[in-house]
Amino acid sequence: MRKYWDDEQVFSQPSTGMLKQNATDSLQKQRKKGKEMHPIVITGRAITRTWWGNAWCENLEKYADYASRLDRGKRYVRTGTVVDLQIKTGKIEARVQGRRKAPYKVEIRISPLNQAHCQEIVDQCSDRIENMEELLSGNFPVGMKELFTGEHGLFPSPSEISFNCSCPDWALMCKHVAAALYGVGARLDQDPALFFTLRGIDMNKFIDVALENRVEKMLENAQKPSSRVIDGQVDIAQLFGVL
Repeated sequence: MRKYWDDEQVFSQPSTGMLKQNATDSLQKQRKKGKEMHPIVITGRAITRTWWGNAWCENLEKYADYASRLDRGKRYVRTGTVVDLQIKTGKIEARVQGRRKAPYKVEIRISPLNQAHCQEIVDQCSDRIENMEELLSGNFPVGMKELFTGEHGLFPSPSEISFNCSCPDWALMCKHVAAALYGVGARLDQDPALFFTLRGIDMNKFIDVALENRVEKMLENAQKPSSRVIDGQVDIAQLFGVL
């Protein structure tokens, strides 16, 4: 029995065929107007395939408050309803198709990193990463996983995410927002550097600072005595048993 105070409206779900047709019509209409669209196209069942995309979606699925809407979001993104998705500094702007002809407007905001948190991440990267290009190629070093997905990593927590959608659904997270968030994972498969754009990090500066810090630490260590250096006063012949 439904209660008066239930805060979640119940809507019948549009068919996959309807969603696909509406999405196709919306794309054609906008392109005829000369507007550049950036749709999310999923081939096969897997929404994401690289470490970046997988990690983004896994982080999303840890948010217990969103659990009831994520499955619908997966269905929508697989159906091609995210007809436009753009990742900018601190926000995601998307157009997601629904039952009506015009797609819904979705805006997702990600809180910027504070300076202390960002510097902590840079310092840890300086210690662990051998090649920053490897980080962006999708060949993610296992040793750096905690830096991004840990409790204080670079992936956003629920408290750092806010969103709104023009649809009439009053839920905490509607399926259109969920579809857009999964769409971000698919887009990171194509261009991992967009993750740093979203988090407000200048990637070139990030690399420069991380590498400079690494070189600085190496130079500091170079001045320290090492137990592996042979004292000049040691008799080499005696050391190696040479007569």
